[in-house]
Amino acid sequence: MPRLLVLRPEPGASRTAERAAAAGFAVTVTPLFRAAPIAWSPSDPAQYDAVMLTSANAARHAGPALSRYRPLRLYAVGNATASAARAAGFADVVAGESDAAALLARIAEDGVTRVLHLAGREHRAATGGGVQIERRIVYGMDAVAELPAAAIGALDSGAVALLHSPRAAALFRRLLIDAGGDVAATRIVAISPAALAAAGAGWHATIFAAEPTDDALLAGAARLCD
Repeated sequence: MPRLLVLRPEPGASRTAERAAAAGFAVTVTPLFRAAPIAWSPSDPAQYDAVMLTSANAARHAGPALSRYRPLRLYAVGNATASAARAAGFADVVAGESDAAALLARIAEDGVTRVLHLAGREHRAATGGGVQIERRIVYGMDAVAELPAAAIGALDSGAVALLHSPRAAALFRRLLIDAGGDVAATRIVAISPAALAAAGAGWHATIFAAEPTDDALLAGAARLCD
């Protein structure tokens, strides 16, 4: 059975692992980043027409101040983020199926002009549609200090590493080398050309996903394992 090493943070890591297992892979999950709350100053909810979340972690780590905005409509990127928002007490939740840019287009179509974006420290700033966006950073993704032992064991067993971002790719390379691992003996699948470039050269085998989705990433992994 082909083996995969999933390195992305939770909750995405578990979703990727479930899809990989359903596709017939043996999966080891060892996230390289962990979400941690960041203190923030909430502003008056009356200043906004809606709240926007581009990550489920924002709902999980925003803390008690998040409850101030529950009367507002909340726009979320993806069903997982929408579910986290509902779990945090929001009743009027709109889930976008694509990315932040597509969500902003939907927000503009709905006539919303003032949005509070609760985001992670490493977020990608999105703009569009004439929507006024005010951002508050409510969490950060902190990198682990060393490659987990389970990850080393999986790689020793021939696992292919999945790299979900340029930041993860660069960190994985550094931690692997620090742990005495062999880049030249390791196979990687990257979510994008940018992530593959960040991983550097010298790997045993590499491929990047045809599009930035888990399904495409797993399809690439299957080709690499053939």
